[in-house]
Amino acid sequence: MLWTPCLLRSSGPEDSVRVSLGDPLVDDYLEFVAARCRPNTVLATAYDLKVFFSVVAKEPARVSTTDVFAFLSAQRAPRRGSRVVRLEDGEAGLSARTIKRRLASLSGLFAYLVARDDVDVRRNPVPQGLATRRPHAGGVRGIPLLRTPRTLPRVLTPIEVDALLAALRRHRDRAMVLAMLLGGLRRCEVLGLRMQDVHAGERRLFIAEGKGGHQRIVPVSHRFFSALANYFNHERPEVVDSDRVFVVLRGPTRGEPLTAAGLDQVLAGARERAGLEHATCHQLRHTCLTRLREAGMALEAVQA
Repeated sequence: MLWTPCLLRSSGPEDSVRVSLGDPLVDDYLEFVAARCRPNTVLATAYDLKVFFSVVAKEPARVSTTDVFAFLSAQRAPRRGSRVVRLEDGEAGLSARTIKRRLASLSGLFAYLVARDDVDVRRNPVPQGLATRRPHAGGVRGIPLLRTPRTLPRVLTPIEVDALLAALRRHRDRAMVLAMLLGGLRRCEVLGLRMQDVHAGERRLFIAEGKGGHQRIVPVSHRFFSALANYFNHERPEVVDSDRVFVVLRGPTRGEPLTAAGLDQVLAGARERAGLEHATCHQLRHTCLTRLREAGMALEAVQA
């Protein structure tokens, strides 16, 4: 191997991100992805490729299907001799979803190289699946390389929601949690809220940077806006250079936008005080979506 994958990251114009791993072909592909995807997708793709080429230790043009299967086995092996297995799939290595995402990133790289006519790559070494003896009635359908478990999202009960809200110590923290619980906002959407995105009179929030760069308007209950008003009136610093709604309240970074690590730390402390084992941002959002579906089904039953 003539290169050692080393992920280098730099900021580009308009909040874009530039990443490289040190190989010209791989870096060209990452630049191709950066022109079409969000920064988080670019970073995830770069990290997935870094992991693969660190394990396989070959240049892209020398990678074979055998190397892909070897990488698959290495990813499914127990981590550092651990014998603990997950209940959802019975595996001790990385989750099937993580491995499947890394294989998708690798397959995208080789699809890009095959499409180029100046690279000595004629086929994609990442198989889409294993062939079966009998074709399916609707066409030939193979067996997938990885079978990801289909699990239901874990949601909080009303008692757990009340316990979590009671364990929050600041109006800011309560407003952020209520944005996820009542509006279904993602963590990045909560942290990305700007002052001009809050329409209190209409009880709506404008999401300027949602998943995939999509925008939307979200109606939210008055409970969120009451907590937000308390945060503005009693906790938010008067002089803030950032237009972000949620900022740091104490310490040397007072007034700067709150980070994802800061929000996770807030939730971790609230979980501990409330005696909850699970209450992540992802689960708070799914709790909102599940309750909305249940309310819609109940309304349809009444109307019928």
